Amino acid sequence: MATDPKNPAQALSEFAPKFNELTCEVLFGDVWERPGLSKRDRSLITVAALVALYRVNELPIHLKRAVENGLTKREVVEAITHLAFYAGWPCAATALNLAITHYEGAA
Repeated sequence: MATDPKNPAQALSEFAPKFNELTCEVLFGDVWERPGLSKRDRSLITVAALVALYRVNELPIHLKRAVENGLTKREVVEAITHLAFYAGWPCAATALNLAITHYEGAA
């Protein structure tokens, strides 16, 4: 079966099926569904970790998820601004540029 080059999730699923299974079932199916934290809080923690670790490939996906889980653009910008002093200015500046692209046109 040919992989759609525009669909990285499909490519990953076909190339590394067990990794994909663990991502879907354990990470997003179990960890994200645990009752100890709200999804909103998990999104804030995840965005913070991705900013601090300079994970620019994963950040856009989680910025989208953060909005779906109830974080506002203003809260995300405030969190990233706060992180500038703990994670470093370049990490925060890059994250804010990704957020601009993501939230362009958002209220």
